[in-house]
Amino acid sequence: MSISKVIKETMKRSSWIRKMFEEGERMKAEGKPVYDFSLGNPDLDPPPAFKKEWSKLLKDTPPGQHRYMTNNGYPQVRTDIADYLHQEYQLAFNNQDIVMTCGAAGGLNVILKSLLDHDDQVIIFSPFFVEYKFYIGNHGGSTVVCPTDDNFNISLDNLEQVINPKVKALIINSPNNPTGVVYSQETLKELGAFLEKKGREYNHEIYLISDEPYRKLIFDMDRCPSILPHYDNSIIITSHSKDLGLAGERIGYVAISPLCANREEIFAAATFANRTLGFVNAPATMQKIVGKIQDASVDAEIYRKKRDKLLSSLRQAGYNCITPQG
Repeated sequence: MSISKVIKETMKRSSWIRKMFEEGERMKAEGKPVYDFSLGNPDLDPPPAFKKEWSKLLKDTPPGQHRYMTNNGYPQVRTDIADYLHQEYQLAFNNQDIVMTCGAAGGLNVILKSLLDHDDQVIIFSPFFVEYKFYIGNHGGSTVVCPTDDNFNISLDNLEQVINPKVKALIINSPNNPTGVVYSQETLKELGAFLEKKGREYNHEIYLISDEPYRKLIFDMDRCPSILPHYDNSIIITSHSKDLGLAGERIGYVAISPLCANREEIFAAATFANRTLGFVNAPATMQKIVGKIQDASVDAEIYRKKRDKLLSSLRQAGYNCITPQG
């Protein structure tokens, strides 16, 4: 057999969403009309702030711009992001809490590599982004799927049924892919209290990984609630694929809560994993740009109008739909 047995079996179960996307690309190449609802592939160009910073960097490129840097990213970029997070959450982030990554996918693999021992368990909530299982399996972990309630919200009763002493981490995703549900402040507060209780019961840390590439693309609310005020052992992972329309540029970061247990050790492990997983470092030019525009985003109102149009059509056709909040 020419390839790994594990990869061969995994490929059989690989993402049907990706297969749909690839089939759509093939059909487009043949000139057929395709309306692609498969991948979260942004159809909005980056906002003016991105283009402005990109233009400035091209006109005045500093010496060494395209060389290696520390594996966790440029110190000044990490400081800029830490300052933004400090203002956003009123927590004392500094650049030793930030690791620049190749998107959220890179960040998830980096943090799972850093945290998991063989057969550690990670809880995810269904329905979920299908790659989570593969990312967890990449690093020797096993996946535990916890059903959500009828409105796609986290159910602590369901969580109580699946959590156990082997659980090292949970992954949450809000706004959620694929449902668009945004977890409320009250839900996150209850989840934080639940995990604190279980951590004491099991006598080890349970890390809460919040995957947030859609955080700024919310509808009908001012801001997306965060787990950071409600649970110390939180790790935020985000990407600028969606909010800045940079999916092909692969840029994001890991942010470790300043209150997280073993914060310095996790930062060092994530820096090491970034290198040894082969990412080495996040793309240099993209780091320099996104560090300057953390408060920028594409216009979520355009996506809201599309949501409303699609929802209206589905409901007219007789479907009962939960309204996506992001």
